[in-house]
This record gives sequence, C-alpha cells and structure tokens, in this order.
Amino acid sequence: MTSAPFADAAMDRKPGLVPGEFLLSRADFRQIASMLYADAGIHLPESKAALVYSRLAKRLRALGLASFRDYCALIAGSQGLDERQKMLAALTTNVTRFFREPHHFEHLAKQVLPPLLDAARHGERVRLWSAACSSGQEPYSIALTVLSLMPDAGRFDVKVLATDIDPNMLDEGQRGTYAESVLEAVPATMRARWFAPTGGGARGDASRAYCVGEALRELVAFRELNLIGPWPMKGLFQAIFCRNVAIYFDEETQAKLWSRFAPMLLPGGRLYIGHSERVTGPAAALFENEGVTAYRLRRELRA
Repeated sequence: MTSAPFADAAMDRKPGLVPGEFLLSRADFRQIASMLYADAGIHLPESKAALVYSRLAKRLRALGLASFRDYCALIAGSQGLDERQKMLAALTTNVTRFFREPHHFEHLAKQVLPPLLDAARHGERVRLWSAACSSGQEPYSIALTVLSLMPDAGRFDVKVLATDIDPNMLDEGQRGTYAESVLEAVPATMRARWFAPTGGGARGDASRAYCVGEALRELVAFRELNLIGPWPMKGLFQAIFCRNVAIYFDEETQAKLWSRFAPMLLPGGRLYIGHSERVTGPAAALFENEGVTAYRLRRELRA
C-alpha cells in the first residue's frame, strides 16, 4: 500500500463501493486506507469497504457532511487532526476478552513467572507489557496470573504496562468496570478476590457489573502508544504480549515490529503472539519457539 496521489480519482469517484446514503468511491476508500496505513500501519484491502462505510457513516452524520469526499478533505487538512484520530479509533478492531488464548497464561504461570516473582521478592524488577491492550482484559489477565502466584505483588516492583493506540479503549481499561458476562472466563475465586460488584453500567450488560479491585488495579499502568511510532520506554521487559495485532499489518510492517520487540526484551524474555501469527523476517533468528505462538528470546542473540 502506498500514499501516492490518485491520478484516476475522477474516474474512480463515479461508482460507489457500498450502497447507502453516502457515496464512498474507490478513490475515497484508497485515501482512507492510505491514511490508516500511514498512521497505524494497518493494511486495509478493498474487501473491507463495507466495514469502513458502516463505521465512518456515523462520523459523517455527526459532522453533517454530505459525502466521503468531504470527509476525506476534512481529515487530510490541518483542521482535521482530531477527526483523523477519531477515524483511527473507529477503524481499529478491538476484539478482546479475559484469558483469551488461555495456553499463554498457563505458560506464563508455569514457565515464566515463578523465577521472576522469586527474584522480585529479593528486590528485583519485573516488567510485563501488553501491547495493543484494547479495553484492558489482556493486561488485567496478566495481572491476575501474577496475583494467583503472588497475592502481595503490589508490595514489590512488579508492573504490567498496557498500551494501545485508541484513547477510548484506554479510558475503558482505566475505569476497569466490566459486565458480568465479560468476566465469564475469570475463575470465580479470582472474581471474588480481585473484583468488586458495582451498580452496573458496564459496556455490554448494564444489569450487573464488576470493577477491578485496588490490588489488581495498582499492578497495571495504561499508556497511549502507536506500535509503529516512537517507543519511549527505557527499561526492558521479561514478557511481551502482542496478540492478534500483526495480522492487520503487511509483511514488511510485521517484520519491523518483531525486530523492534527483540531489543525490548531481556535475554530469555518471552513474546506471545496471536494464534494465526508467526515471527518472520530477521527477528525469526532471534527467537526460538516455546509452545503454541510463544517465543523465547535466545540468550546468546540480541537485535
């Protein structure tokens, strides 16, 4: 995908890609896709035109715009930076749940955390990173796994960094309030100990909800971060979760991402990725497979 000018824009604007109240031309779609790629590294094929239409038509109505051509003109200009961020949030997929792909948390609990938490009790630093954390279920699942082994983890230097490109998702994570149905995968003993019932109002089910307790909340720090932008973190991590994100990138962007993760891990650190993802490119030589989509940074190699 490129951000080259569209020489055939006049011809492409005639047919609409998706039937509806607003005209979404092929040129409009290409411009939106080019911006999304430039801003977030997300590859958007034309087969996603209906998704783009359904998510952005709401923005056109809210802004009182008559067409996607007008919308593209807005987000391409200096006055449209705020709306461009809203477009990015609207087009970002936020599928997540507690203990998604549970084999990763089993591996974390059995293979990774025991020596790390023992070291933490002796004053050492433990850092885990949930990249693309969405609305918080993944980093809280990591923290719950820590607490299951070390209930007093908050007394030690143990932290989970939770980052995402979408500030709306970060706000949800920081609030930490979830519908009862969202917590189905959380064992009852964990729910009773580390969550508190609240008066409802969580996304998905307002009848009954739970809020993360203080011991769970204090382990997780939420920060806005674009995975293809600068990374300000100075310390290294013992484990990084970046799951079901790279599938939205093209091969070149995926390879760059894996290569950037390697120097962020301590030797022997783990990288957990999505079930349909694989570490590719130059970084593949830096990692060894250690289970289903779980990788270990080779101790003798660094990027």
